[in-house]
Amino acid sequence: DSYSDKQTKLRKPDWHEFLAGYLAGSINIIVTFPINKTMFRQQLHGISALEAVNQLKREGMISLYRGILPPLLQKSCSYSLMFGCYDQYRRTFHDGLGFGYTTSMVLSAILAGCTEAVLTPFERVQTLMLDAKYGKEFKNTPHAFQSLRVHGIREYYRGLSAILMRNGPSNVIFFSCRDKLRSFVPEHRKLGLLADFVSGACLGALISTLSFPINTTKTHMQKTCGGEFQSFISVFKALYLERGLWGMFRGVHVNYTRSFISWGITNVSYEYLRTTFRR
Repeated sequence: DSYSDKQTKLRKPDWHEFLAGYLAGSINIIVTFPINKTMFRQQLHGISALEAVNQLKREGMISLYRGILPPLLQKSCSYSLMFGCYDQYRRTFHDGLGFGYTTSMVLSAILAGCTEAVLTPFERVQTLMLDAKYGKEFKNTPHAFQSLRVHGIREYYRGLSAILMRNGPSNVIFFSCRDKLRSFVPEHRKLGLLADFVSGACLGALISTLSFPINTTKTHMQKTCGGEFQSFISVFKALYLERGLWGMFRGVHVNYTRSFISWGITNVSYEYLRTTFRR
């Protein structure tokens, strides 16, 4: 009887994980969107943070949240899949197939990262929406989605190789270190939230810095509309030759600050919501 109970539990996705991930993602995006936009402009035009802020100031307050819809949809679903699928895969490998703890964790983290890559079209459109060059061309997100249709389905998945290279390893680092980091903070009800924030924030800052050149390359792969598909290696090489190693990290300080805040908010919201739903 306990075997059949176990099988039912394995097959049934845990909606708590998915919902907590979704809501945590939404909270995070609304708070960090303006910082993200500043960093994106730096990455794109190779300008200083101050210049990017002034550029956004001139465009006005309404324009500041222009293009929030794709990241809101994409990131919320992405966090939902990341936390929900990770939990689902881990239970399948560990409890169902009897894999060891570490093996289950690594495999689940990589698979959750690959599952998240289904949402590439959102990230693709977001890149076009944030680029001032396409400001006049696309009225809004649905219009941008529609405009890509003429180039065929592959156009929506431009930059997929970079996204897969980023997602899997990032998830492995996040899920393997999160609990270890958290355990350094003494157990206390009030310190619990702080511990979740700090462990999420430090890991987010580390992961985003390590994957920064991959993201810069992805932005450049996705900034073209139509035309030939360039491989990750060729775009990376061209950028490296043009900018040098330091240039590949341009905007990284804004990025780790944003990721520190963003992952701190996401992790603390996720843990809080998950605990609340479970009660």
